[in-house]
Amino acid sequence: MFVIKYKKIFFLISMIAVLASVFSVIYFGLNFGIDFRGGSLLEVSFVGETPSFDELRLALRERNIGEFSLRSSDHGSFILRTPPIDEKGKEVLLEAMSLGGRFEAVEERFNFVGPIVGEELKKKAWIAIGLSLIAIILFIAFSFRTVSKPVSSWIYGLVAILALAHDIIIPVGIFAVMGFLIGAEVDALFVMALLAILGYSINDTIIVFDRVRENLRKNQELHTKENFGETVGRSLGQTFVRSINTSLTTFLVLVMLYFIGGEVTRNFALVLMVGVIAGTYSSIFLASPLLVVMGKKASH
Repeated sequence: MFVIKYKKIFFLISMIAVLASVFSVIYFGLNFGIDFRGGSLLEVSFVGETPSFDELRLALRERNIGEFSLRSSDHGSFILRTPPIDEKGKEVLLEAMSLGGRFEAVEERFNFVGPIVGEELKKKAWIAIGLSLIAIILFIAFSFRTVSKPVSSWIYGLVAILALAHDIIIPVGIFAVMGFLIGAEVDALFVMALLAILGYSINDTIIVFDRVRENLRKNQELHTKENFGETVGRSLGQTFVRSINTSLTTFLVLVMLYFIGGEVTRNFALVLMVGVIAGTYSSIFLASPLLVVMGKKASH
């Protein structure tokens, strides 16, 4: 298949995308939100008429409360994130959001996340991602234990992890740029999106690998003389349309969620969209060619 034939081109594309993402993270950094940095969260609803999002944002800026993040929720309320404030500061915010008494603002919840708690959440987030990767490589190694020639079952797991690293690094890099340009924040939803990308991407990759396993078994039973690269290319061709169609339908749903969903889930949907694109690319154009390269090294 052309993917295997022109694998160096696809490797180069992935390398450029990953290096650009790593550079953006190093250069711009990640804009961690209240979940990881610490601060206050105030959710406000309104009795009767509700002001517009732009009116509220302008009123808060006029009060010079410093850095803040305002989002609309799916329930018609507004969620305001600010640096740590006390009860007096909360009253100032409620007064500002009432727009001089024109609207009746009602406090729905008020939470405070200290910086120590934020650091703990950040640590646990990376631990969750790390444990997920370890669990995936162990699962693949166990599932493919009956396939040891010409590539060990551990190689399947290693290639899958490299593809997943590709799928995670690219959304993180894009989000680093977004954080610099528009102030997009890394919060708990962002971590959930990364974990969802891991699950989605590995599913697509395993389907291709499983077809490789089936074809290798058939070759042994039928005593078919076919090199490993041809087997992987044939397996990829058999699953190519399925992978594209599945990713396309998922992507369309995420596009609808991005435009129709609330402000809270917009960045979540965007991260997943980038992850779906990166995951589809890696399962087709990265993981399978890498498997062929590993197979050639193992045969020498």
